[in-house]
Amino acid sequence: MGENIAFRTTGGYLATPEMGAGPALIVIPERRSAAHHARDLCDRFAAEGFTALAPEPEEGHTAADLVAAIDTLGPHPAVRGQGVGVIGFDVGAGLALWLGLHRPDDVMAVVPFYGLPPMDGEQPPDWSRLTAAVQGHFGEEDPTCPPEQIAALEEALGEAGVSVEIFTYPTAGPGFFDDTRSDAYAEDQARQAWIRTLEFLRKHLG
Repeated sequence: MGENIAFRTTGGYLATPEMGAGPALIVIPERRSAAHHARDLCDRFAAEGFTALAPEPEEGHTAADLVAAIDTLGPHPAVRGQGVGVIGFDVGAGLALWLGLHRPDDVMAVVPFYGLPPMDGEQPPDWSRLTAAVQGHFGEEDPTCPPEQIAALEEALGEAGVSVEIFTYPTAGPGFFDDTRSDAYAEDQARQAWIRTLEFLRKHLG
C-alpha cells in the first residue's frame, strides 16, 4: 500500500488507495512518536481513500521540504481533486498551520493535533492569508496547550474569517492520538478524533 519516495533533499513515505486515486494529504508526525507511526497513519488514511505523504525533512530544511512535499504530491497520478490537506501533531501542528499560510492556493484543510503556533512575542501570524478550513484537536489535560491559548487561536482565526472548529477531549493529555505511546494514548478520544478528522477532510477535499 505504501512506498518510500525521494524529493528535494529528503524523502518520505507515500501511501495510496488500493483502487484509483484519492485526495492529497500531508502528515507531519510528532517527533516523539515511534518511527513507524507516521507510516501507520498514512496507511490508515489510504485505507480510507486518501493519498497520504509523510515527509521526513532533513535537519534545518523542514520548511522547504514541506513545501516540496506539496509540489510532489499535488501532480501525483494517485491524487484526484484540487488542493491538499495537512495534518500535524505537536510541533507538526504549528507547521501544518504555517504551511497553510504560505501555500494558501494549495492547502484546503488543516488539522492541528495538540500543538500551537510558536508564541515567541513576535508579530502574530496574519491569519487572513489562511484560506484553508481548520479543525483542531486538543487534550484537556495537556499542559503544553493551555485553554486560554487554544481559545485565543480559535478567536484569532475566526476574526480573520477562517472556518474553524476546535475540539477538546476530557482526561486526554499530549499525544493522546498516538497508539504507539502507552503513556499517552487515549483510545476512546482518539477514535472520536479520527472520525471527526475523516469527516472534515472528506468535506473539504472531496
